[in-house]
Amino acid sequence: MRILLVTGKGGVGKTTVAAATALQAADLGHRTIILSTDPAHSLGDAFQVPLGDDPTAVSANLDAQQIDAQKRMEESWGTVRDHITDLFDWSGFRGVEAEELTVLPGLDELFSLVAVRDHAASGNYDIIVVDCAPTAETLRLLSLPEMANWYMEKIFPTGRKLAKAVRPMLNKVTSIPIANDDVFEAVAGFYERIDAVRSLLADSEITSARLVMNPEKMVVSEARRTYTYLGLFGYAVDAAIVNRVLPDTVTDPYFKRWREIQEEHLASIDDSFADVEVMRLRLFDEEMVGVDRLRLVGHELYGDMDPTDRFRDERPFVVRDDGDDVVLELRVPLAEKGELDIMRHGDELYITLGPYRRSFVLPDSLKRREVRRAKLDDGTLQVTFGLPDD
Repeated sequence: MRILLVTGKGGVGKTTVAAATALQAADLGHRTIILSTDPAHSLGDAFQVPLGDDPTAVSANLDAQQIDAQKRMEESWGTVRDHITDLFDWSGFRGVEAEELTVLPGLDELFSLVAVRDHAASGNYDIIVVDCAPTAETLRLLSLPEMANWYMEKIFPTGRKLAKAVRPMLNKVTSIPIANDDVFEAVAGFYERIDAVRSLLADSEITSARLVMNPEKMVVSEARRTYTYLGLFGYAVDAAIVNRVLPDTVTDPYFKRWREIQEEHLASIDDSFADVEVMRLRLFDEEMVGVDRLRLVGHELYGDMDPTDRFRDERPFVVRDDGDDVVLELRVPLAEKGELDIMRHGDELYITLGPYRRSFVLPDSLKRREVRRAKLDDGTLQVTFGLPDD
């Protein structure tokens, strides 16, 4: 089983690359499905095939699906939503605004990830290609399982015990709706599925992210940031795909300056993404839509390579012994010292990179140790834990 997450800044050709990747894999005999988690779906337009929330056959060995996250949220979150609605009704807050507030921001996107897990568990496919939303939304989406995990470990058990203890007393003195076991079971069941998604996506043996960019300054800068943040959350990146590179056949003097600018950016990309597979795709002279044209894109992009291969074999997060010390290593490529902040609080280690924060619940072997030092070395954050001094 392989899962490929294809993402990039909006407008760089991400959907085209994802569709071509899936088609190439299917042509090689892999049972393939491509999912769109982008709220502004364009996958059906790329294939020129009507697509909906159910898998639709596009070609031999290839199904495609545009996830209706709202529909899936209604099916799985109904019990919890109804309880929150009751709370608003009790408080006198009704109407459209109350309905909107029953859904937590980003919750609908989580159900897109659940669809990935469901297909992986079905055994019907060898490879799942995910046409992700533009990078900012993708980063938020991929960080949601981490936040759900923190909530379930820190807040959920206490809330459930508290509700069970106070329900009999409050029922005698007030009419406020108190969550019952059905509500908590619905939350727990949903979290179990999200936790399974997190395990899949964080396993570099199964999942790889591929970054699509154009040779333009702002696009390359965003791709570099995305590369760093994916490393922070433990997701492996195995390829950087540069789309719309001017081909050598373009000799018109009008494009001379554009070619010079692209060459500068291509050199920067080769340097920044030196530890992953850098692939180039030319600027075509027509719109590459439809199965036949997408097949051509796939052939030009991958050549004789199998797109399901892991182009980089590396774990983004490891713990190793260093004499009497233990070192936690986290890949954060392209991060700079000024962007990183590390804090230890109790049994957790908090790592902040720009606007993103990740917490690590330390294993038993590290809980009794102290953070001795941290350093950033060639894109790898090394945090050293030592035994406490007497």
